[in-house]
Amino acid sequence: MGGEVQKRRVDAGIAELAGRQHGVVSRAQLSALGVGRRAIDHRVENGRLHVRYRGVYSVGHRVLTREGRWMAAVLASGPGAALSHQSGAAHLGIRPSASGRITLTTPRKLRDRPGLLRHCAVLPDDEVSTVRAIPVTTLARTLVDLAAVLHPQALAKAFEQAEILRVLNTAQIANLLDRHPRRKGTTRLRSLLKAAVDVPHTRSDLEKRFLPFLEANALPSPAVNSHIKGYEVDLAWPQQRLIVELDGFATHGTRTAFERDRQRDRRLQAKDWRVVRITWRQLHEEPGRLATELFALLQS
Repeated sequence: MGGEVQKRRVDAGIAELAGRQHGVVSRAQLSALGVGRRAIDHRVENGRLHVRYRGVYSVGHRVLTREGRWMAAVLASGPGAALSHQSGAAHLGIRPSASGRITLTTPRKLRDRPGLLRHCAVLPDDEVSTVRAIPVTTLARTLVDLAAVLHPQALAKAFEQAEILRVLNTAQIANLLDRHPRRKGTTRLRSLLKAAVDVPHTRSDLEKRFLPFLEANALPSPAVNSHIKGYEVDLAWPQQRLIVELDGFATHGTRTAFERDRQRDRRLQAKDWRVVRITWRQLHEEPGRLATELFALLQS
């Protein structure tokens, strides 16, 4: 009777651990629960454990979620390992990963395994986090790693997604760039960081710079903060039926505001008004092109 009670307790412990770890456990963890080698082998033989990697098992079934596959790869890579690079970016939600290969960083060089790409580096504590039970490099470290392996456009897209999710910490990224000054791709990441830091966060900042821009390019003055068809708009040229909305990040940065603004644009366009959105980066990185396009719109 005592043996059966102990067995049920062990099984419950395994189930609880697997539930926290997306369905996978390691041999070391099983040993800590009091499951010996022979008992592990017995569970493998009767299908209660399934070998995923040497010393790593899925519990109860072979099919794992993506998080389960990531967790198994981290456990198979030993203490100090973390999801990183493309797989880390996918777990953090800043870049989808269509590759079946899992990318990790490990503190020591390990023999390659099918489906795993391991980068060897000792990660300081402040460059690793745990997200949904899976050790993963921090967002800042992930972006530094991505800068070394991605095309510039793909890196910019991941950086932008971090901005959209409001998880970008520019101070942490700057600190890591100073810590790893010779890493490949740091120049590109510094450029993205500078642009993000330089962006003003209010519509009024944009407005103060946009009106002189119009004057400097001999473009006609608009009506400012006028009401059209029941909506307050930033700038309008009523004769040309043209509206310009200045997209300051703080004003239009939430999901609710994003949806509301696009709904308003659609309704104004249905009433024969043309709506153009202009951002800080467009104004300051492509002023000549922007002036030419606005001139064409005002002439049409």
